[in-house]
Amino acid sequence: MRGHSVAVCNPAPAPARLIAEAGLENPPLPELPAPSSAAVSRIWDVDCLFANIGFGDEVFARAMTEIYIDLIRAQNPDVLIDAFNPFACLAARICGKPLVTVTQGDFHPKSRGFIWWEGEPPNDLPSAAPVFSRIAGEHGLSAVKRVIDLFSGDLDLLVGTPETDPLPPSATATYVGPIVAGSPDQSLPGWVSDLEPDRPLIWLYPGNPRYGADPGVADSIVVIRTALSALANRRMHVVMTMGHQTLPEEFGRLPDNFRLADYLPGLAMAARSDLMIHHGGHSSYMTGALMGTPQIIVPTLSERESNARHMFALGCGEIVIPTVDAEGEKHVDAAEFGAKIEAVLAEPRYREAAQRLAAAVSRFGGAREAADRIERLAAE
Repeated sequence: MRGHSVAVCNPAPAPARLIAEAGLENPPLPELPAPSSAAVSRIWDVDCLFANIGFGDEVFARAMTEIYIDLIRAQNPDVLIDAFNPFACLAARICGKPLVTVTQGDFHPKSRGFIWWEGEPPNDLPSAAPVFSRIAGEHGLSAVKRVIDLFSGDLDLLVGTPETDPLPPSATATYVGPIVAGSPDQSLPGWVSDLEPDRPLIWLYPGNPRYGADPGVADSIVVIRTALSALANRRMHVVMTMGHQTLPEEFGRLPDNFRLADYLPGLAMAARSDLMIHHGGHSSYMTGALMGTPQIIVPTLSERESNARHMFALGCGEIVIPTVDAEGEKHVDAAEFGAKIEAVLAEPRYREAAQRLAAAVSRFGGAREAADRIERLAAE
């Protein structure tokens, strides 16, 4: 609409589908390599996260950096915009391209990390920074002391607000508010509108149930299992969306009060719902914040627990923390989960707090403000 040529590169199936539906170019990438076995530790911050998922594998890191260098040189953009990809950020610097980072607060270099409520992290956490530093040095760039520092670009935009994503005053970044796809005015399927209005409507978004064949640190299948245990055949409507993910076969036929949809417009669905239940992803958190919808978060990763704790501190909902067994499977007490659902639905203070947050969030310009600032950078 602004007369620019925009390419959005993401080969994953669900994002690729959304990019295509938006009519944008998705430049092809070669088959991406896989990292070797990663470090295992609690995920305290961005550096620890990348070490845990194998970004310290030097062969892998070099291959990924070269892939993005080739892509940037082929596309030759005036500005490169990144969200959470350290290889793309490093490649932008190598190619001498202006870099805009679009991040949530916990990914900003001035953040307190993902487990800020426990104080300072241990000194011996794994980090992929030495590998990134070697690659940067070979291209004449300064040493990379922390991988998170790669997310400091020529323009840093935060997709939240000081309330949802607090940072210290020394942080050099611009809050633009939530950037969430769609509009609250988008149409929902007729069957959503036809649900009996005398029953609470709960929107359940579990995230990706499984990231691999074995239990993984980011798996969110526990959200589905717990919701089924606590909410099956209750006098409430539960609409579960999978975000173009596949519902695992173990669940078979869902209870009569559950409805399954591959995808529904998020803002419109949040506006229609009495309660959102999700895994704590930042976009889900922001969707509820924009629409003033109370939330219950079952965080399935420390970064998601950080989002959940910010939400809880604002009074907009409740948290249910999973436990993890020896096999890596997460578990939630269904009775605790059900009790918190009853409380959030019954007590007006949760919706009142959510509405106050929505009013605060609405002060920011979101995607339009971000685009304005990016255009100004490109014109310099």
